[in-house]
Amino acid sequence: MHSTEKPIIEILLATRNPDKVRELAVLLGDLGVRIRTLADFPTAPEVEEDGTTCEANALKKARETASATGIPSVADDTGLEVDALGGRPGVFAARYAGETATYDDNCKKLLKELDGVPPARRTARFVTVAALAMPGGHSRVATGTLVGRIAEGFVGTHGFGYDPVFFVPELGRTLAELTAEEKNRISHRAQAFAALRLMVQDTIG
Repeated sequence: MHSTEKPIIEILLATRNPDKVRELAVLLGDLGVRIRTLADFPTAPEVEEDGTTCEANALKKARETASATGIPSVADDTGLEVDALGGRPGVFAARYAGETATYDDNCKKLLKELDGVPPARRTARFVTVAALAMPGGHSRVATGTLVGRIAEGFVGTHGFGYDPVFFVPELGRTLAELTAEEKNRISHRAQAFAALRLMVQDTIG
């Protein structure tokens, strides 16, 4: 980190998704910094996620939020790459079934597109890119990946997003069957934020 940057004493989570806020607050806990959210800044601008990659979206959200608020900001973007669909939905995972799609809508569309595809060909991976942006403009990114396959139906009641249909072979369960603690030990987001934590620790005064 550039020596001209002030040490981090608080971090702003650049998301209005309450599920993500809860998860990130745990992943970034015990850092010795104050965790804030966009709920503290109701006039902060909405950032359009129009990038063609997860890294582009994460950096844009973090940079624009840091610039608008003057607080070091953290953002992430996750893509779901399904091999049988040529890598779709990819960066468009959150709005796969439309701009106003619910978690269920996205999962149902995915399952419909994979109807009849055997388990061996339902391989997929989550990729999360987490970004840390300073108000002065400097930024860093970290990436996490979780390999698995798409289940043939909804299984489990925990988590959010595609968790009920993402099966982790090593565990024999979907992400939605894991407790929050179990998920935070292996998930793509946990991996990305473990690396990001180290970047934040480098800058804590």
